[in-house]
Amino acid sequence: MSPAAKLRQELNSGVPLIAPGVYDALTALMVEQAGFRCAYVSGASVSFTKLGRPDLGLTTMNEVSDSIARMRERVDIPLVVDADTGFGNALNVQRTVKLFERMGASAIQLEDQTLPKRCGHLAGKTLVSVEEMTGKLKAALDARLDVDTMIIARTDAVAVEGFEAALDRAEAYADAGADMLFVEAPRDEAQLRKVSERLSGKVPLLVNMVEGGRTPLIPAGRLGELGFSLVIYPGAMVRVITKAAQDYLGVLKTDGTTANMLDDMLDFSQVMELVGLSSMVADGQAYTGDLKSATDHADDHSQS
Repeated sequence: MSPAAKLRQELNSGVPLIAPGVYDALTALMVEQAGFRCAYVSGASVSFTKLGRPDLGLTTMNEVSDSIARMRERVDIPLVVDADTGFGNALNVQRTVKLFERMGASAIQLEDQTLPKRCGHLAGKTLVSVEEMTGKLKAALDARLDVDTMIIARTDAVAVEGFEAALDRAEAYADAGADMLFVEAPRDEAQLRKVSERLSGKVPLLVNMVEGGRTPLIPAGRLGELGFSLVIYPGAMVRVITKAAQDYLGVLKTDGTTANMLDDMLDFSQVMELVGLSSMVADGQAYTGDLKSATDHADDHSQS
């Protein structure tokens, strides 16, 4: 079964699917090894880590597709990919969908912001018309190679046109054929409930949990009770890792050594196990024997 087909199966299980945010092969691998059945390729996190810049529409289609390809080479779980606005008009959307799908996306999320877009929990957003967005969604649906690949429609209208307008937009996007709906940044549980009451009978619903964002943090189980099938945590991974890195750099700057950080990091053998050294050595031995001594010299700590 393809990852896209697996995603559809998981969404029909009746249990909310949790998708931690990822941005490269290592974070995707850790999500898979932790037992999660899906990962969310966060546009913001890709921008933070590839460019060192905020989520303001700066990343390109090819930069994101490269990230997808590297993750798909390493993991088998479904990848839900943030495609921002599709990087242009309806024709650009078709190029984006075809490329992302070839690279390994299981679902592709498109939003109704104008270019340049910005993070959904920032102020100052502007939107395209409902007609333009529905056209882009239809273009995406026509472009996909596999009918199991989901096209997710996100609306940012809550902050721009108001909550009721956001529901109207989402309903129009469902009518255009979107496979899943994502109303960004509801303000409270009451609004989340209204999203579900209005839209859950149409297609599965996605909800976004952003720490410090405009939507309150609610446990996934409760969100499932409210009618949401997919719960994403797009930025938590990069923020946790960045905080750990800042702590490490502070200690190294002060102490001039990492000796006091050993309990806060994986040791060398743990890192090698995480990234699959032993299995790759076994494969190398099976084909050529060239890597026979690799594990024997792990204690050399050759990490360059």
